[in-house]
Amino acid sequence: MSMDFETARFNMVEQQIRTWEVLDAKVLDACAKVHRERFVPEGYRQLAFTDTGIDLGHGQSMMSPKIEARLLQALDVQSSDRVLEIGTGSGYLTALLGTLAAHVTSIEIFEDLSARAKHNLRNASIGNVALHVGDALDGWSTAEPYDVIVVTGSSSLRRPLIEQQLSQNGRMFIVVGNAPVMEALLITRLSKDSWTVESLFETELAPLIGAQAKPEFKF
Repeated sequence: MSMDFETARFNMVEQQIRTWEVLDAKVLDACAKVHRERFVPEGYRQLAFTDTGIDLGHGQSMMSPKIEARLLQALDVQSSDRVLEIGTGSGYLTALLGTLAAHVTSIEIFEDLSARAKHNLRNASIGNVALHVGDALDGWSTAEPYDVIVVTGSSSLRRPLIEQQLSQNGRMFIVVGNAPVMEALLITRLSKDSWTVESLFETELAPLIGAQAKPEFKF
């Protein structure tokens, strides 16, 4: 029996996202508009709207819908914003960012994931996105400064080199810490040498490649 994706998407917005204190109309509209099931690997389509991460290979996974929506609300993405996304993944969050912002530069370290995301975004008619294959552990300076930066993998510590690529009043989402204790942060650049940090919620994400905590050696 085929799944009713329209009803499932509506229920995702109303029962998962709204109930997690996401009330921004722009974010809710974007989540209702972008067809999440088209960004999920084919074998996982039935799980596209569940409150869980979805495996993408290489140890990577899609965030749950409510986390994606909550981070978008916190970032308050404007239609004039230039966005950097570190970790393209399936391209779903990229599509949401593209729906809200002027332009998105998205970096993915795994070539096959980037190729799949490119296909997904083309099918969704999201055209204001530039995809690159590369290591953005310390950001992507070619198009800086960015009004919004989204880091889709966790880091054991904050990433100062990425924060330096924010414009004044620019906002960055990153999950910091080591499993099982991780914290989603909203970092806002106030001036050349001044940032504010707001704790949003606790969660757990797979680490960025190269950002894992180094093992401690005991003698």
